[in-house]
Amino acid sequence: MHAQVGDIHTVPVSHGEGRFVAPDELIKQLAANGQVATQYVDLGGDATLNIRFNPNASYAAIEGITSPDGRVLGKMCHSERKGSYVCKNVEGDKDQLIFKGAVDYFRG
Repeated sequence: MHAQVGDIHTVPVSHGEGRFVAPDELIKQLAANGQVATQYVDLGGDATLNIRFNPNASYAAIEGITSPDGRVLGKMCHSERKGSYVCKNVEGDKDQLIFKGAVDYFRG
């Protein structure tokens, strides 16, 4: 596993619509199952509904979730936009290492 709980990444957002929406009970179930993969967080690393950090007001600040077995990831932001010449004016760690993790997983 290349990413750890608590890691903070700066990931480009370019969706004008769409957000994670679910009933409170389902959100609690996803969290209890460890299926909340990523959340929008503020500068202190706290999950937030602040539009500066959570641009589409996703419920529970959820940016990405996984399938129950953890093999399928669905997320909003663009993790593929991590090159050194992409978003040069935005500071922060842009590489979530999810692609490296996927390659390593399938290589066995």
